[in-house]
Amino acid sequence: MIDSLAHTSIPLVWQLAFTAFMLVLVPVYLHKYGPTNFLYFCDVALLLTLAGIWLEDALLLSTATVGILVAQLFWLLSFMGHLLGHRISGMTDYMFDKQRSRFLRGLSLFHGWLPVLLIYLLLHTGYDPRALPIWTGLSTVLVLVCYFFMPPPSPHRGLAPVNINYVYGFDSDKPQRWMSSWAWLLLVLLGFPLLLYLPAHVLLNGWMPAAVR
Repeated sequence: MIDSLAHTSIPLVWQLAFTAFMLVLVPVYLHKYGPTNFLYFCDVALLLTLAGIWLEDALLLSTATVGILVAQLFWLLSFMGHLLGHRISGMTDYMFDKQRSRFLRGLSLFHGWLPVLLIYLLLHTGYDPRALPIWTGLSTVLVLVCYFFMPPPSPHRGLAPVNINYVYGFDSDKPQRWMSSWAWLLLVLLGFPLLLYLPAHVLLNGWMPAAVR
């Protein structure tokens, strides 16, 4: 199957379907959450995917995939655990927040299907290994912006994004207490590339067709 899809055009139906989804999600998120919501890694990946799916650009799609593949698996684990009554982390608490409509929460289910779509798209375009340093640099900038300029966790946050990209821990109500905030920041800056992006890169580089440059 991989050989039959490699370096073939992305079907128009997927380009149109994803674009239609983004035409709904972007204005809804801007209205409900505000523009800072698009500092989240997953939302940045959505925008990269939108550009990459139309340009059929392996580097854009590879960058998005490296950035979210492992993290979204943890999101799914946290979400399923919460459904079964076992709170693994606070990262999916918002999916059970009655302040948010079912429609709004339903849009966030993209966390589950976006990695699958990206893998399918990379079967067409191939994987570009330059994605690892590019996403690592981009995510480092996003982490620093979110730590120094975006709001910390708060139990009274409403719908406003706080603790964007988990720069204060995995809970949106309160910061982590395991270590100092500076130590946590350093852990995020070093740990995310080593534990999230590098394993995704190794997996994709080994199993996906190579991109043609």
